[in-house]
Amino acid sequence: MENRIKAIKCESIAEEMGIEKGDCLLSINGEKVKDIIDYKFLTSDEYIKVEIEKQSGEVWDLEIEKEYDEELGLEFEEPIIDKPKSCHNKCIFCFIDQMPKGMRDTLYFKDDDSRLAFLQGNFVTLTNMNDEEIDRIIKYRISPINVSVHTTNPDLRIKMINNKFAGNIYTLLKRLTQNGIKINCQIVLCPGINDGAEFKRTVEDLYRLYPGVTNVAVVPVGITKYRQNLFKLSRYDKNSASNQLKIAEELQCKYIEEIGVPFVRLSDEFYLVSETEIPNSNFYENYSQLEDGVGMVRLFRDNISSHLKSLNKGARGSFTFLTGELAYSEIKDAAEKIMENSPDIIIDVKKIINNFFGHTITVSGLITARDIMEQLKYKTLGKNIVIPECMLRKGYELSNSDKRVFLDDITLDELEKALSRNILVCDYTGNDLIQIINENSEVE
Repeated sequence: MENRIKAIKCESIAEEMGIEKGDCLLSINGEKVKDIIDYKFLTSDEYIKVEIEKQSGEVWDLEIEKEYDEELGLEFEEPIIDKPKSCHNKCIFCFIDQMPKGMRDTLYFKDDDSRLAFLQGNFVTLTNMNDEEIDRIIKYRISPINVSVHTTNPDLRIKMINNKFAGNIYTLLKRLTQNGIKINCQIVLCPGINDGAEFKRTVEDLYRLYPGVTNVAVVPVGITKYRQNLFKLSRYDKNSASNQLKIAEELQCKYIEEIGVPFVRLSDEFYLVSETEIPNSNFYENYSQLEDGVGMVRLFRDNISSHLKSLNKGARGSFTFLTGELAYSEIKDAAEKIMENSPDIIIDVKKIINNFFGHTITVSGLITARDIMEQLKYKTLGKNIVIPECMLRKGYELSNSDKRVFLDDITLDELEKALSRNILVCDYTGNDLIQIINENSEVE
């Protein structure tokens, strides 16, 4: 496949060497470049030989001296150079299988690519990889990687993932960790399937691979209204979520005593659904599992409290905070604290119900612009609307012009026009929320 270059970074080595947009990268140090992993590995040394084919057909042989790991400054038409590998599994809990028809084609693409696990933090099952690809992870030291485990019970994993090769997960994890590869593991917990005793078994198996397996994040299965003819699954309620937390707490106490950290952590949804108090900040260490919704509430609360004093004195303005059903009470409490501290700041928190995917979906990250439009069109809104960044899509397939688009392909600009309001995007980590208020308020 042609490794065609789409852009050159300003003041980069590539620009200095005369490489241009439209040129093709043929080889590095005499080796063909299969994908972005090859590219990053082969360009890491201080001295490299690069073969470039110009648009005229002329081939340049360039000798480059640089700092170790200094980038050349090339951007390719395909972000990972090669096409991403699709998933051949048929997981009983797959969210993509639960999406309505008629959305953008790329939303239905299931990736299971270790390169995206390394580059973007995507989780992979390791079922779509052969021995050569495992060897390449070890050779190139592609670490850490994120692996969706779900269960270490071979028969149960084959059933959950619907892939006859899924049962050897523990062997693969052991092989990778013995060769120095660090692994972050994820478990999607399904009531009555891989929770309870199976959950405990899985965590204890993974703990035996510590510190190669650095941590385990546990998230509840997401269920939309589009599950016709799919495997029957249920949601966690107050009682069942509480039971999983009790199992985890027993293990966590043991691990903290042995290694000083909990090792396994459940996402905030388990605590909120079971109405259990969120652990303190020490429990979450450096918040490395935020992408799985682990520790977001604690980080948000702490940041709001510690950054309240940085609100501009005399600031005045009106804001509408948008959130999903699950986090509504947290955002509401934060808004009240801000208004108590700054009486001239008016904040209205709007809970957006997920009609698009169904009322069983309560997280903010799966809210669509269409639901926002329909539920706010007759509402009184503040001058500025604040939304969490997780509402906007991410992915290797998005170009720069697509970065501000919702799951239903409505852009942020279109939503602003529909609501006639300025929309501000933040991570809802707390400190950035205070910063946004400061930057968009009037000061007397």
